Amino acid sequence: MKEFGYQRALDVSGALALLDADPDARFLGGGTNLVDLMKTGVERPGRLVDVRELPLDRIETTEDGGLRIGATVSNSDLAAHPDVRRRYPALTQAVLAGASGQLRNMATVGGNLLQRTRCGYFADVTKPCNKRDPGSGCPAIKGEHHNHAILGASDHCVATHPSDLGVALTAFDAVVTYETADGPGELPLADFYLPVGDTPHLETALPQGALITGVVLPPAPVAANSRYRKVRERASYAFAIGSIAAALDVQDGVVREVRLAFGAVASRPWRARAAEAALLGGPVDAAAFAAAADAELAAARPLPHNGYKVTLMRNLVVAVLSELAEEAAR
Repeated sequence: MKEFGYQRALDVSGALALLDADPDARFLGGGTNLVDLMKTGVERPGRLVDVRELPLDRIETTEDGGLRIGATVSNSDLAAHPDVRRRYPALTQAVLAGASGQLRNMATVGGNLLQRTRCGYFADVTKPCNKRDPGSGCPAIKGEHHNHAILGASDHCVATHPSDLGVALTAFDAVVTYETADGPGELPLADFYLPVGDTPHLETALPQGALITGVVLPPAPVAANSRYRKVRERASYAFAIGSIAAALDVQDGVVREVRLAFGAVASRPWRARAAEAALLGGPVDAAAFAAAADAELAAARPLPHNGYKVTLMRNLVVAVLSELAEEAAR
């Protein structure tokens, strides 16, 4: 590991000043992704600015009835918060599915959203990787890619975003707030992650030097009837091979509102808007759910060894929406 300096920031302005003074510095939250990548030589910051002690660790109800989640809230505290459990249960389920208890205790909300989209080739500095070394190539396309993207990928990168939390936040139209030396700003999560295109090394639309200060969830009554389902290759802590965050509101046997987001299928959490549009105002049955999934997955472009994800995601949509429909009917 490259030697690095370390400083702890005590307020937001101080954190921004420390980063501005050193172009080789990086913000450090829980470090559960960044430090791992430093150990392998993928990340090589010259200084870490620890933001864990900043006063950004609260979860509050907003004036319009949504939630404001501070960037340094731990994943464990987020999952256990009574308002999150009651009003956005899929969010709690996503966090609990995302990592071991030890990692959840360390990981922060802001850090979770900034973890790198990655695969085994990215983590191995002896291999080419357009994300790590732009222009060097993407060996996954012809190599090991069984858990890679089927939606929104490009010839330059087919890695998938690993965040479970990000999938649930995407389903509920979360907004990321941040601070820069020029003042505050915000980004809808739908715009936060950049399309992979021909610049896979550019992952987010955050301005240079920005510090995430929190995430705002707008009020969403439909979220009270929501679920997160994750499929992985082993029962213990592992990245998803496919996941879904879903919420459903049914009235008189008709879909009044629906939210769907997919994980482990693209370089960013994937909002399934084509499926939502197909479901809205339609019947509540397995055939309609399957047709909606097919509408979304028509854009899938699987590689030779990950085509199973199309079937997997179709089955997840049907299963989870069917469960939510049954709950809504009780």
